[in-house]
Amino acid sequence: MKRREQREQIFALLFRVEFNTPEEMDEQVSMYVDEMKEVEPLSEKDEEYIIGKYKKILERIEEIDGILNEASKTWKTSRRSRVDLTVLRLAVYEMKFDEDIPEKVAINEAVELAKKYGGDESPAFVNGVLAHVAGK
Repeated sequence: MKRREQREQIFALLFRVEFNTPEEMDEQVSMYVDEMKEVEPLSEKDEEYIIGKYKKILERIEEIDGILNEASKTWKTSRRSRVDLTVLRLAVYEMKFDEDIPEKVAINEAVELAKKYGGDESPAFVNGVLAHVAGK
């Protein structure tokens, strides 16, 4: 599985956080992995990467939200669309805490996710917020 596909799967898992309690998420992750395996074979390496990165993002979600709130004072995390928020959380994690992902790649991939899953204004909004995060 390519990195872009892995990122999209991580995005999908993170998106579920907005609709489930922390107690429900272990079951949600398990169900999601089972669903992925029904669609196409999933290597153990890919599964470990996807779940591992998802968990690392969750561990830092308050810190990531703080970075996002600082970067966009007029659009707090509570006011953002769930898609945009999820895309931004993933991108900020990659930009600030994942040394394997260059900052420009994280921003570009976030804009692509916003184009695919967000609204008409999502790509520009995501790009603007992440440019501000990158400038700090």
